[in-house]
Amino acid sequence: MMNMYRTAAVAKIIGIHPNTVRLYESLGFIQKPGRLENGYRVFTEAHIEQIRLVRTGFQIEVLQSGLRKKIIQILLLSGEGLIDEAESLAEEYLQSVIQEQNKAEQAISFVRQLVNETDHDQRLYFSRKQAAEALQVSVDTLRNWERNGLLNARKKQRGYCIYTEGDIKRLKIIRALRCANYSHKAVFNMMRRLSHLPDENIRDILDTPDPNDEIISVCDQLITSLRNAEKNAHTMLVQLNRIRTLLKSENQPIQ
Repeated sequence: MMNMYRTAAVAKIIGIHPNTVRLYESLGFIQKPGRLENGYRVFTEAHIEQIRLVRTGFQIEVLQSGLRKKIIQILLLSGEGLIDEAESLAEEYLQSVIQEQNKAEQAISFVRQLVNETDHDQRLYFSRKQAAEALQVSVDTLRNWERNGLLNARKKQRGYCIYTEGDIKRLKIIRALRCANYSHKAVFNMMRRLSHLPDENIRDILDTPDPNDEIISVCDQLITSLRNAEKNAHTMLVQLNRIRTLLKSENQPIQ
C-alpha cells in the first residue's frame, strides 16, 4: 500500500516549514499532489524525494556559466515527471562543474607562474588606456578593480594615472582569477596576504575566506564550493533514479 502524507508531515520529515512545501509545489519543482475530499493535499514518497532533490540542488548555488539555470531546469523537469530529460541535464551540469573546477585550478597555476617571475623594469610606464589594451580589458574594468581595492591608487603623471610593469603583472593575476570567477574578496585577500607572505599557498589563501567577513559567498571559497557542487550533482543523479523508481511503484505518470 502506498504511503500518504499531509503537508505538515512532509515538512517534518524534510525539516522545513509547511509553506516551503507549498512553495515548491507552486514553482513546479514537485508534481501536483492528490487531494482528499476535504481539500487537503496528500503527498507520496516520490514527492518527498523530489523535495530532497530540490534541497540538494540549491545547497550550493553556483551562478557562473548558467549553472544555476541548469539546476532550476532539472528541478522543473523532475516536477513534470520528465526524469530521463532531468538526468541528461544533470549529467551536463556535472560536466560543467568539473570544467569550472579545471578553470579555477588553471588560474592558480598561472598565478603561481606570475608570482615566481622576476620583476620587470619598474621604470616603464603605461597610461590607463595602454594598460587596459595590454590586458585586453576595458578601462572601466580597471577602475572597478581599483575601487574594490585590488590595485592601489595609481600615481599620476601630468594628470594621468600611470601603471608600472609591476602593476601590469598584478593586473594579469587579477584578470586570471576574475576570469575564473574568484570573487573580488577572495582576490583581494590573496593579493594582500601575498604582499606580506609571498611563500604562502595560493590555493589555500583563495579558498579560505577572511574570518572577519560577515557574509561569505560561494565564490569566496570557489574551489570548495565547486567540489561540493560536484558531489551534489552525483547525489542528484541518485535521487532522480530513486524518483523514477518511486513514480513507477506509485503508478504516477513518467514522461
